[in-house]
Amino acid sequence: MRFIMNLLGSLTSIYMILIFIRVLLSWFSGASYGRVYEILARITDPYLNWFRRFPALRTGTFDFSPIVALAVLSLLNNIFLTAAVYGRISLGIILALVLSALWSAVSFILSFCIIILVIRLIAYLTNRNIYSTFWRIIDSLSQPILYRINRLIFRDRITNYKTGIITAVVVLLVVRIGLEFVIRLAAGLLVRLPI
Repeated sequence: MRFIMNLLGSLTSIYMILIFIRVLLSWFSGASYGRVYEILARITDPYLNWFRRFPALRTGTFDFSPIVALAVLSLLNNIFLTAAVYGRISLGIILALVLSALWSAVSFILSFCIIILVIRLIAYLTNRNIYSTFWRIIDSLSQPILYRINRLIFRDRITNYKTGIITAVVVLLVVRIGLEFVIRLAAGLLVRLPI
């Protein structure tokens, strides 16, 4: 049982690497990679295409289906490797792994938002040229976050920009740390379930 689970874990790890390479290469349109790329596409595209058929995974020019496809493989990989370590798998362990996988995605998004806001705060404090393309992208990412958090905290009161950014960063940090504590506690309890 442990050997089979280790083997399945290794195979899913290799497949995840192949998918990651395929996704990276697809970012450079127009480049010709030859026969190796065609083989890679034949191996990975059937799996990726299964996720691409869900319209909810595409918003505008962004296609989140490869991220979801990799997340599912990562979850399977964790299940296989956990079964290899414990010699068994239970519903509680699977639920703990699913919860941990969901938390990984949420924590990544929260951390990304915090980083964007900190970059914007540094630019504001150092009076950087905020009219370049880079800063317009940063602003387009940070403004919806700032608006929602400041609306929630300050309601209809008007605050200055620096206070709004600092408040948003602090709120996101507190939420991230608090949720991480709750998720770890819940995952620990789920692993102990007898079923």
